[in-house]
Amino acid sequence: MLNIQAIRAGFPILQTKVYNKQLVYFDNAATTQKPKPVIDKIVAGYSHSNANIHRGVHYLSQLATEAHEVARETARKFLNARNSSEMIFTHGTTEAINLVASSFSKVFLKPGDEVIVSAMEHHSNIVPWQLQGATLKVVPLFENGELNLEAYTRLFSTRTRLVAVTHVSNVLGTINPVGEMIRIAHAHDVPVLIDGAQAVAHFPVDVRALDADFYVFSGHKIYAPTGTGILYGKEKWLERMPPWQGGGEMIASVTFEKTTFNELPYKFEAGTPDFIGSTGLAEALRFVESLGWEDIHQHEEALLKYATERIKTIEGVRIFGQSPAKGGVISFLVDPIHHYDMGMLLDRLGIAVRTGHHCAEPLMSMLHIEGTVRASFAVYNTFDEIDALIAGIEQIKTMF
Repeated sequence: MLNIQAIRAGFPILQTKVYNKQLVYFDNAATTQKPKPVIDKIVAGYSHSNANIHRGVHYLSQLATEAHEVARETARKFLNARNSSEMIFTHGTTEAINLVASSFSKVFLKPGDEVIVSAMEHHSNIVPWQLQGATLKVVPLFENGELNLEAYTRLFSTRTRLVAVTHVSNVLGTINPVGEMIRIAHAHDVPVLIDGAQAVAHFPVDVRALDADFYVFSGHKIYAPTGTGILYGKEKWLERMPPWQGGGEMIASVTFEKTTFNELPYKFEAGTPDFIGSTGLAEALRFVESLGWEDIHQHEEALLKYATERIKTIEGVRIFGQSPAKGGVISFLVDPIHHYDMGMLLDRLGIAVRTGHHCAEPLMSMLHIEGTVRASFAVYNTFDEIDALIAGIEQIKTMF
């Protein structure tokens, strides 16, 4: 069983006061806070081993190179990938999807070809495919926020080139049956990219068990530094995909007549990588695993159940996304209060939530709303904080 107070003590920012109120941080789906071990790792890197990596012969460069590649191996183990060469460092989920969209499309996508996405996708898993000229086929939702798998199976055609779908919705909290979706896609010889940004901090992900062709996530959503992320890709795809950026590190040799490219994973890592951030990311992955997945799951599931029960008692509340398989996200509106007003007034009470369309405008259109208030939970959140949220909503209601 987790000692939540001990965990909270390791996150310095959680001691912050906002408008003379104790901070209640429920914006974890946007970004998580950073524990002391991650902060210390970053400080130590800049203080004791800061040097550009891979090509340096001096001691600090070799030290930094080793730390960076250890971080890559840590990420490989975290996702249970087969080889570290399948792990590409990125600046986050958005860059990882854009990398695949740009590079994959050059080889495998022609005008009029189709990419299957879901109705709950983040803009980062919609716009990159549009930029490549793909025709998007959209998996519809049931009223409770679950994907319609029967409709999904009917979307495949001879022009389908890829399925790109989120593991967990950042709005609805729906945990999608991505293993089954991958199995169906592979029956049509179609590869699958999974957006794991909202998944990896909350339950273990095994890319080999899923048989995912690509799996991407951002470090900052799993207690790691901003500007870090991972693209996992099966070697059979990465080997056939061209680099998407040119520069240092991604080359084997360069002349004015011809360039040959480096081996995996380096051919996709042009320029100086964030070799300090990568060690912070690895430290965050170790931190999460040290807590124990089962304990994390039990705590966050209990938070979600308690928050859902409490918020349903509020008159005029509407919750969006009530799938039986759901992560720690509650998106809601309280009639007749605009979501922006609710968020601003909760902030004055020290409670941080997210408001707006959450980079999911097509989903908002389907729900016939402009946006929601979103409370999203992390391992350091408490039941007392949920009580504060409910009390805050009730207080704000009296003003309208």
